[in-house]
Amino acid sequence: MEDIPLTNAVLLSEDTYHIFVYGTLKPGERYYELMCAPYVLEKRVAIAPGRLYDLPLGYPAMTLEEGWVTGMRLSFVDWAVLTRLDEFEDYYPNRPLEESEYQRVERTIFTPDQAPLGKAWVYVMQPLRVQSVGGVWLPNGCWSGSLLP
Repeated sequence: MEDIPLTNAVLLSEDTYHIFVYGTLKPGERYYELMCAPYVLEKRVAIAPGRLYDLPLGYPAMTLEEGWVTGMRLSFVDWAVLTRLDEFEDYYPNRPLEESEYQRVERTIFTPDQAPLGKAWVYVMQPLRVQSVGGVWLPNGCWSGSLLP
């Protein structure tokens, strides 16, 4: 993959893209430093409506079912970061739904006390796909790779 030149000195603006992360892309998790850290302008604890599952594949999946998921809002200014994350998350917007592991959807996210933070991109998985791989619901809406054996 090519490097994406970006400085953290750029101020947040209407050209800023937000992504809600809840798994291996969160700060402190396995892929944050490689995939996100060099490009993040701001990170903030957030929650999103949805349901979180632990997958036996070593990472979680979020669905749009009822519930709350705890994660982080990461802010970027370069759309190329999202394109790179799409590839990482096995999301292909020009392919049929069943050919992508995740879908990237825009959702309203919130502070932990449920004050709106605005829109963010979120990678979600279809509930049938979660079931087919043996996903286990995490009722607390939190996932950490540090809990893996």
